[in-house]
Amino acid sequence: MRIILSIEGRRGSGRGAALMAALAVVIAACSPGVGEGVPEERLLVVATTSILGDVVGNIVGDDAEVEVLIPSGSDPHDYRASARQVAMLREAGLVVANGLGLEESLADVLDAAVEDGARLLEVGPMVEPIPFGDAPCDPGAAELSGCDPHVWMDPLRMVEAVRLIAAELAEVVPGVDWASKAEGYVAELEAAHTEIASLLGEIPQERRVLVTNHDALGYFADRYGLEVVGSIIPGGSTLGEPSSADLAALVEVIEDRGVPAIFAETTQTSVLAEAVAAEVGRPVVVVRLYTGSLGEPGSGAETLIGMLLTDARLIAGALR
Repeated sequence: MRIILSIEGRRGSGRGAALMAALAVVIAACSPGVGEGVPEERLLVVATTSILGDVVGNIVGDDAEVEVLIPSGSDPHDYRASARQVAMLREAGLVVANGLGLEESLADVLDAAVEDGARLLEVGPMVEPIPFGDAPCDPGAAELSGCDPHVWMDPLRMVEAVRLIAAELAEVVPGVDWASKAEGYVAELEAAHTEIASLLGEIPQERRVLVTNHDALGYFADRYGLEVVGSIIPGGSTLGEPSSADLAALVEVIEDRGVPAIFAETTQTSVLAEAVAAEVGRPVVVVRLYTGSLGEPGSGAETLIGMLLTDARLIAGALR
């Protein structure tokens, strides 16, 4: 903190001159020199989701402070930021978001932060997003595009996201070798991909079909050779509402394709999934996966890698 003092005296006053000299000595003795005893301000990185918070934390380690806007267990599609979080966005050196419409309820808050000078990196549009069904995907278009935002469900796309975040950090704080720090985490993601492929490779070809609560497993299915044959909630957002005709059609698909399981989510109620399963003329299990948020302590899904491996084991178990 810098303190500016003003002492006025009569021109030529010996008392005023002496007091000024004495204060100069005291201030010089108490003030640290340049670079001496003045702590550097620690970089603050704000991530929108718990998943991105885990990714950023694995890159920065102890070289930055990481704050997460949307806590674990919350649905990113309808989360509302607090006043404290809005202020925190303006203080951040970097804000890491998913984009592609995932944080739809935070769009205005993020836009306002950018207008106030915040540095925002949206990784979703930069890792080759895929479309929802037959909808055209234009990652350069408006926030709510036809692209699937659930890019974190593919560990190899997240390898690219990690490198993008590291490159952005190098622009913010060039004195740290962020690329080298990122590569250790990249190796862990690649090892997780290999393990997931092995787990899912045990599923018979005729049972490699998925019915989901909402369309969150597109990237996972695309990467590991699974087929999503239906979703209870239409579109990529959890805020949609299916019609009775939609649900009846889904029951028919489950019966015709011999689907053994419906995959619901930990961030959403499974009531509709249970109702659809009950309408099928044979046992259909409802399995809750971690898709929109990391899991609670002890769940095995407390990290992105743990979440993907846990989901792979649950899917393999249900479909085998």
